[in-house]
Amino acid sequence: MLSRLTACLLTAGLALTALAGPLAAEERPAKELFGAKRLPARMAASPYGSYAKGCIAGAVAIPTDGPSWQAMRLSRNRRWGHPDMIALIERFSQDAQKLGWPGLLLGDISQPRGGPMLSGHASHQVGLDADIWFTPMPDRRLSAEEREKLPFTSMLDKSKFLTVDSRRWTSTHARLVMKAASYPQVERVFVNPAIKKKLCETWQGDRALLGKVRPIYGHDEHFHIRIKCPEGAAGCKPQARVPAGDGCDQSLAWWFTKEPWAKPTPKKDAKPVKPRYVKLSDLPNACSTVLASASPASEQEVTYQGNGGVSSTALAFSGGGESPAASIESVIAADTLLPAIVPIPIPRPFQ
Repeated sequence: MLSRLTACLLTAGLALTALAGPLAAEERPAKELFGAKRLPARMAASPYGSYAKGCIAGAVAIPTDGPSWQAMRLSRNRRWGHPDMIALIERFSQDAQKLGWPGLLLGDISQPRGGPMLSGHASHQVGLDADIWFTPMPDRRLSAEEREKLPFTSMLDKSKFLTVDSRRWTSTHARLVMKAASYPQVERVFVNPAIKKKLCETWQGDRALLGKVRPIYGHDEHFHIRIKCPEGAAGCKPQARVPAGDGCDQSLAWWFTKEPWAKPTPKKDAKPVKPRYVKLSDLPNACSTVLASASPASEQEVTYQGNGGVSSTALAFSGGGESPAASIESVIAADTLLPAIVPIPIPRPFQ
C-alpha cells in the first residue's frame, strides 16, 4: 500500500514538474531561451515575426570557411540564417572577389532559432540579417583564436565628427557596399551616417541604389545587409518600404545635428525604471513551437553546401558553451523622411 502511494505521489510530482516547465520558461527572458539552443528547429524554413521581434524555423548554417569567406566570432554560434540569406552571402562573396575584394569576413547572422540575443543586437532575429566586416579577408585561414580576437577596423577618422578616414576608406569599399545594395532581394544596407554621406558625395554609379543604403548608429566597422521576407512566408512581418530617392537629403542631414547624439534628459524626480526583458509571450505564437521543436541529429546535417542545399559532409563548427538595440531599432523601424534641418558641426557624439 505504501509503495503504491509513493508511486502515485511520484507520478503526481512529475506531472506538476511537466506543467511547471513551460511556466518557468515563460517567466525567463526570451534571450536566455533562444540563446541556449545550439541547433535549429527541424522544420520547414520560415521566419516568424519582425526583424527585431521574431524567430526562425529551419535555419541553416553557413560553413566557417568558404572559397570567398571566413566566419568570425565562432563562439557566438550566430552563423545561422534562412537559406535565402545564406545563399545570398555565398553569391555576394563571389561577386566581391570580382570587384577586387579578397573575400568576406562574416559577422553575426542569427542564432540557430533566431529570437532575441544575449548581447549585441535587437534585430537579426529572423535569419534575414547579416553583418559583413569592412576588413577584407586575409590570404590565409585564420585560427579559431584569431577569429575571436581580431579587432574591428573603423572607417571613421576618430579625431573628427562623423568623418570617413580617407586613409582606410577606398573606392573598393564603396563598390562593395553598393554591390550589396544591388541585389533585388536586399531591402536595406545599414552603414554609419558618415559612410552614407561619403557615398552620396562620391558614388558615380546607379544613384537609385543609394536609397537602399540607410544611415544608422555604429556600423563604421561593418555593414549590415537585410533581405526581404521570402516569398510565401506568411508569418514574416515586412518592414516599411524604403522612401523614394537616394537618401542624400534631410533624412541624412539630421544625423549631423545634435539631436541623434544627445543624452536623454531625465525627468525631475523620476524613479529608475527597471528594464523589462522580452519574454516568449511577446513573440509570435509560432516561436513557442520553434523553441520546443526537435533538433537535427548534428550541425553538419543542416550546414549549407551551396546552390541552395545542405549536406551531411559540409564543414561545420560547434561553438562552446545590453544591447544598443532599442534606440537603434526604433530609428531603423521608422526610417522615414525627417524635417529639413541644416547640419551643425559639433564635437564627437556621446558614447
